[in-house]
Amino acid sequence: MSAIAARGLRKSFGAIVALDGVDLRVEEGRILGLIGPNGAGKTTLLNAIVGLTPYQGELKVLGRDPWIQRDQLMRDVSFIADVAVLPRWMRVSQALDYVAGVHPRFDRTKAEGFLAKTAIGRDRKIRELSKGMVTQLHLALIMAIDAKLLVLDEPTLGLDVLFRKQFYDSLLNDYFDRSRTIVVTTHQVDEIQDVLTDVMFLDRGRIVFSRSTEEFESRYVEVMVNPDSAAAASALKPMHERQVFGRSILLFDGVDRQQLAVFGDVRTPSIADLFVAVLGKQAGVAPQVATDVAPEVAKGAAR
Repeated sequence: MSAIAARGLRKSFGAIVALDGVDLRVEEGRILGLIGPNGAGKTTLLNAIVGLTPYQGELKVLGRDPWIQRDQLMRDVSFIADVAVLPRWMRVSQALDYVAGVHPRFDRTKAEGFLAKTAIGRDRKIRELSKGMVTQLHLALIMAIDAKLLVLDEPTLGLDVLFRKQFYDSLLNDYFDRSRTIVVTTHQVDEIQDVLTDVMFLDRGRIVFSRSTEEFESRYVEVMVNPDSAAAASALKPMHERQVFGRSILLFDGVDRQQLAVFGDVRTPSIADLFVAVLGKQAGVAPQVATDVAPEVAKGAAR
């Protein structure tokens, strides 16, 4: 059974179309990275999946309609929104007590283990914590719930690079067991590339790219072209070209690596590189001048 299955999913806010006929299937035991520029519809799609917004079209999550059967669904789903909201008057220990009291699948020992890696004291009030600490606490509470589906919307927003790495390491080593399903959105694309089993690009409410990471790694190739080979390499019709330190980097789809190796240094592109190429092609403009690409992604793609 698919963990998530959508067909013709639509959502509008007045004249603004947030989701424009999305067809989506996420199999159980996968880790999907949902990547898109600001305003692409990512958060709206996640809110539909967890039953926080009505929609048109068909959507099943763990075999249930999330809008009609949300109470049942949320017994098996954990969700971290892009803004962690916890009562500011509450102490950390009270937050642990509360979740333990309301969720039968909460493992307090596991939550304590996550918090032990932080500097968060159990007696501190949430209003005394930094933004990063509130995010750490929220993650510890959610990751300690034995859920079948984990939905993460910018889960490490506001955290430093050390804790972001610790979080994704924990996600793989302490949480993911190949039976759970994880959907994650983030602008720190390169940080999750090695975590994902699948990647999907969303732009203007539509899915414009969907591949497994295995297919991504075997199908797409970047070449830093030797100057005397530029014309021959360009004749193979790359899907994207950019300049770095005066040398051309060409991105190819489905061209044999050995064939390309004669033109220069060959490597697998980053997700950010491919993201900029695909969205630039969709918009019909050079990706490096596209204005709707999130700054973090554009920075990663320009490395």
